[in-house]
Amino acid sequence: MRERWDSRSAFILATIGSAIGLGNVWRFPYICFKYGGGAFLIPYFVALFTAGIPLMILEFSLGHKMRAGAPTAFRAAGKRKEWLGWFALLVALSIAIYYAVIMGWCFNYFFYSFNLSWGNSTESFFYNKFLNISESPFEIGTIKPTIMLGLLVCWVAIVGCIWRGPKTVSKVIYITVLLPWVILLIFVIRGLTLPGALQGLTYYLTPNFSALRDFEVWRNAYAQVFFSLSVGFGILIAYSSYLPERSDIVTNAFIISLANCGTSFLAGLAVFSTLGYYSFVQGIPVPDVVKSGPSLAFIVYPTIINLLPFASKIFGALFFLMLITLGIDSAFSLVEAGIAGITDKWGITKRWKINISFAIVAFLIGLFYTTRSGLYWIDIVDHFMSSFGLMIIALTECILLGYMFKLSTLRAHCNLFSEIKIGKWWDIFIKFIIPPILFIMIVCEIIQRIRAPYEGYPRGAEAWGWILLIIFFVTSLILMRTKGKNSLNNNQ
Repeated sequence: MRERWDSRSAFILATIGSAIGLGNVWRFPYICFKYGGGAFLIPYFVALFTAGIPLMILEFSLGHKMRAGAPTAFRAAGKRKEWLGWFALLVALSIAIYYAVIMGWCFNYFFYSFNLSWGNSTESFFYNKFLNISESPFEIGTIKPTIMLGLLVCWVAIVGCIWRGPKTVSKVIYITVLLPWVILLIFVIRGLTLPGALQGLTYYLTPNFSALRDFEVWRNAYAQVFFSLSVGFGILIAYSSYLPERSDIVTNAFIISLANCGTSFLAGLAVFSTLGYYSFVQGIPVPDVVKSGPSLAFIVYPTIINLLPFASKIFGALFFLMLITLGIDSAFSLVEAGIAGITDKWGITKRWKINISFAIVAFLIGLFYTTRSGLYWIDIVDHFMSSFGLMIIALTECILLGYMFKLSTLRAHCNLFSEIKIGKWWDIFIKFIIPPILFIMIVCEIIQRIRAPYEGYPRGAEAWGWILLIIFFVTSLILMRTKGKNSLNNNQ
């Protein structure tokens, strides 16, 4: 008998928790910041309604109908489609490995906040003392013990959260989803009361329409929607497979998508109001404040916390506690999707063995990211997984299910118990609108990488992004051909 969620609210909160993560607090505000503030909101919401929500409905309906994780669900849609499920899980698990390292940074900074250990020069502390960053990706250097310890704590927490699958997750998410919302609301209120907040909010909400002519704005909008909604990871397929038969798939998709985007927008209010305060205190323009996503969380925000007129340590602890709780459910959902694929394929009943085995392997691989060059490699792998991996998965998903499977059966299935019914417009989006958008973006990104390496990294370092994708593709084909218990009847 397949495991089930304790309730519909548990499923919604778990999926929201998977969707809402560190990216909502630093990646979304940073991309807004980078592309002229309010201008980014337009392509972001276009991407949400033209691709994000339709693809979420597609993955929910597939997982729920087939009652299986991504590989087995795709196999049920066609024997030769199983590889795509494995490819999605390999991309997801590669992200989980470096995501856990960033979570380890957050654990470290949570304890640093009690004494504001980062001092006045937060940039020097982050790059030189905490990371002790090397000069190039190929100057690997030694493992940083403090980061390694944070990584270990993170994996212990992840394993604890998914120990019994949906049953454990159903209990944990009431803390890991609701608590960060409360803390985020506190930061919004606090940010709005700071001097200079209006200047930051004006930059955030005033659209610079000329930015809409930049291809990068649109590419980042679609990448952010996919990354943020957990589309293409296999998570949505696995999570929906634990739903009871009579489930409102379409309404759930709209609730989860809008909750995720609402959180991103709320995070933008919190971040930009405090950036306005930083700009006011430092006497520099808002556009000159932030240089990168991680710098927003580990350099700019600690500096702002130092400048707060009162309760700096409390707000510092709350900020990094928020990052920890936001990140932990995104991290364990990536792992849970992989474990669901493994248990479905080989019928392994002792889940705790898979949990611990994967955590040990992921921890050992993650040690590479705790070295002095770790930040470089995180940046490179993240770019290739989000800009190519997820885009390729979503494109292939549309082709395999839109043209090589009777898409109307999935539409009929998700309409069966849904209050909001989807019509043939959904088929049109999956078959004719989303694929060309994704194909153009992939081709344009490839052209850009041919013209110049990503962020000026050495070609040899950038090559590892391509190598990983090739390895994942070959491995997914091998896994598809391996024999397993893979019986859908046992999962239903």
